[in-house]
Amino acid sequence: MYQALYRKYRPQTFDDVSGQQAVTQTLKTQLMKNQLSHAYLFTGSRGTGKTSCAKILAKAVNCLNPQDGNPCNCCEACRAIDSGSCMDVLEIDAASNNGVDNVRDLRDDAIYSPSQVKKRVYIIDEVHMLSISAFNALLKIIEEPPEHLLFILATTELHKVPATILSRCQRFSFRRISQEDIAARLQYVAYHENIDLDDSAARVLARMADGGMRDALSLLDQCASASSGELTAERIYACLGIAGEQKAGEMMGYIAHHDTGKALSLFNRLYADGKDLSALLDELACLSRDLLVLKTAPDAGLAMLSGVASDQEATGLAKEISSGELMRIMSVIQETMAGFTRSSSRRVDAELCILTLCQPELSLDAQSLNARLTRLEEQLRTGDFVVAAPRQKISRPEDVADDELPPLPDDADAPPEEDPQPADTTPMGFWTDLSAAIRQELKPPVSGFFAPSENAPVRGILRGDTVVLCCTNSFTVEMVDKPEILQLVARKAAAKLGHPVKVKAIDNNAAPVNNEKMGQLLSFGRAHSDVIKIKEN
Repeated sequence: MYQALYRKYRPQTFDDVSGQQAVTQTLKTQLMKNQLSHAYLFTGSRGTGKTSCAKILAKAVNCLNPQDGNPCNCCEACRAIDSGSCMDVLEIDAASNNGVDNVRDLRDDAIYSPSQVKKRVYIIDEVHMLSISAFNALLKIIEEPPEHLLFILATTELHKVPATILSRCQRFSFRRISQEDIAARLQYVAYHENIDLDDSAARVLARMADGGMRDALSLLDQCASASSGELTAERIYACLGIAGEQKAGEMMGYIAHHDTGKALSLFNRLYADGKDLSALLDELACLSRDLLVLKTAPDAGLAMLSGVASDQEATGLAKEISSGELMRIMSVIQETMAGFTRSSSRRVDAELCILTLCQPELSLDAQSLNARLTRLEEQLRTGDFVVAAPRQKISRPEDVADDELPPLPDDADAPPEEDPQPADTTPMGFWTDLSAAIRQELKPPVSGFFAPSENAPVRGILRGDTVVLCCTNSFTVEMVDKPEILQLVARKAAAKLGHPVKVKAIDNNAAPVNNEKMGQLLSFGRAHSDVIKIKEN
């Protein structure tokens, strides 16, 4: 009969246990020195080796021929325990035997000496499931057990175990197994099972196991039975019905460039292929975390990546997305995934999530504004700041021929008349000194707008007794044209010039239009709204 891989390859000695050297070495030392405790408590997440170590310890204390703290697995006691025929080593599931009567029966039987081996061992799995009365019944015998008795308790939820029990046990914490250790174990199992497992596929399975060896072996078992030939990363994703790492990186690239169309198109393809929406968003969240790690620790961070994207791809993406944007991305994804359980249409929720990630300007909350500001600051710092060309105010529908359009007013194509402005009287070095003084009293990210660079979002010039803050776009005007900022600029400028000044902020890309001509255009547009649209910046 076929046996699941996680059962077939369960560790038989302490040396076989992966990723728990601190625990196994201590237990081996205690066994060799004959300094065993009467009660142990193994804690940690699922699949990290708690029950396996409990069974190995039960064999080791009863082994007739121990080998450096390990059981020999050959003697009569070891074979009886492995086969489950030894009545003195009992494994109890507290989830189904959690009543006080069950514990009382255990306590009554525990006083009898073992009949087959040296020590009677009780392994109580998921001990946190015991009721309060059951814990109380167990407390007395754990506190003062007979010489022949050994308790090994295991739990995934340590906070649910009463302090009275904790204080009477030696506690061992099982850490999540590293991806490297899991991948190595998977390759070992694949070799002995004649499974052609690619290195990249082993890393994918290790990442998806989230530190649990049992989960990793179960996933390998599932994929190996569902696919013939070499198991590659893409086949793993296809077998499990989740989005591949290349797709998560590709999606993040579209988000970084605010390309909503391509992002939604990719999402639609993945959805049509049956990819799990939660898995896709989870990979985007993991990738966001990786990019934050890289931005915080560019060199050491490579060893901390989750493996959702290749090191090269993650490094490239980290340069394109600011920390503020990554924080916003993670927040939006987590909020969307939290609402999946009560959603009537998860696809719509996921599409709205992608749309919001690509277009932060759709939200005016503090986090979205901070994401946009930190992006501008990072562009200024790296010098990669691009000013978009102003849009035309009048556009003609492409499906209407030129000869079908009604004639425009005679002066409609004439350049707009500008209001007379005082001449530029900015002294040399005025803005460089002024911007430096302004930045000293502003906090990021607003201070980034007043960088002394020529490509900065704000550039100040002096026209008569007015300091004009020339902004690169309407968003910058919105952030700068505030009373507290204008007053600060006026105060600093007056101190440098020696006389009071006025301050105003303008959008350099907003072409001024004469009031009379704008009235003509608006009247013309209302009369011919079916063929001409008036668009304002």
